[in-house]
Amino acid sequence: MTDEIREDFAAEIADATEETLEVIDAPETAEGETVEDFELAAEEEAMHEIDETEAIEQSAPEVEEDADPYAPFFADFKALPGKWYIIHSYAGYEKRVKQNIENRKLTIEGGDDVHQIEVPLEDTVEIKNGQRKLVTKVRIPGYVLVRIDMTDESWDLIRHTPAVTGFVGNSMNPSPLRPDEAFAMLKKWLFELPEDVAAKAANKGVAVKGKSRSIPITVDFKVGESIMIRDGSFAGLPGTISEIKPESGKLTVLVSLFERETPVELAFDQVGPLN
Repeated sequence: MTDEIREDFAAEIADATEETLEVIDAPETAEGETVEDFELAAEEEAMHEIDETEAIEQSAPEVEEDADPYAPFFADFKALPGKWYIIHSYAGYEKRVKQNIENRKLTIEGGDDVHQIEVPLEDTVEIKNGQRKLVTKVRIPGYVLVRIDMTDESWDLIRHTPAVTGFVGNSMNPSPLRPDEAFAMLKKWLFELPEDVAAKAANKGVAVKGKSRSIPITVDFKVGESIMIRDGSFAGLPGTISEIKPESGKLTVLVSLFERETPVELAFDQVGPLN
């Protein structure tokens, strides 16, 4: 075999080997389909899978993390006749204004258009002189909410009720609250959740099963105030309040022991005024 024939033979073997490797590396395609066609089809299929995934995610219902538990009541609230208005009253006369309007609507023209009078209240746990007490207070002092069909007669009935100083806004032509505004102000007063009942009962010393919401606690102590310890190992010693823990009914009091201030945790009813 001459050198020239040998070189031609080697070139043919190399070409054949390269074609074989290309066939091995190439993906399988249908008859008449090119590699480019296969790659394009694979890319379209991948994009289709992504689109399907996005569609599933978008169609899934969104879960609200902090859904309003009062929301189911809104439809019934919105369907009530009349519209909600806010009226001014003398501070401390809110309940009396409500009673006055309820009495006047029975005998004065326009009373049939007055549907509801509300003074939003809230429960507060007060701790005074170490005593824990559940107190109901007016939540928005100086204001009363009324649901009425506004007519000249109903306006006159409300406006001239004793202790009422006028409607909020344009007193002669007041604007009603939007339903969502009125609902936000009144929902906790008009609609009682199971946990609300549990919270009230718990704060009255009644054991109730289930989850209860916290009720605001107010105390008449102040950080830095000097007090006298009335009960416990340190009874009779003065101290200074350094921390107040309303939720647990505890105080951290600094007591002077051996010429050094020592923090002592005490219950509200274990301390009292210094004098």
